[in-house]
Amino acid sequence: MFLSPKGPVIGPLVIAGVAFTDDKKLMELKVRDSKKCSPKRRENLAKQIKEIALNYEILVIPASAIDDMRKVMTLNEIEVNAFIKVIKKLKPELCYVDSADVNEERFANDILSGLNYKPTIISKHKADDIYPVVSAASILAKTKRD
Repeated sequence: MFLSPKGPVIGPLVIAGVAFTDDKKLMELKVRDSKKCSPKRRENLAKQIKEIALNYEILVIPASAIDDMRKVMTLNEIEVNAFIKVIKKLKPELCYVDSADVNEERFANDILSGLNYKPTIISKHKADDIYPVVSAASILAKTKRD
């Protein structure tokens, strides 16, 4: 499973998680970072990803909710909490996450601290450029946000 946040300074934050047993089908689709796909290609890929995924979850946090949450927590904490919600829904044993924290390990540990079970979390910067499953989640998040 992979989680990817998408959202600029203005607008909602969209977190997507997608579950696969392996990335073979994603590699056949030639998924890549959503920012490197045209809107039309993203739309087509999003449909295909939803059809072949074991499961997926998309969480949208409206800008107004982010503004309210920012009064008591950082944006990184908001993202950690959102990732936790998606992971709890999908219950994967292995998670690849696009780290929102400058410290990748801390980001993974912050997510783990909010879970009642302990999946393996691989937290990397630019994970949507590295792991096809993260690219797939990135595409779902960006398509939903757009």
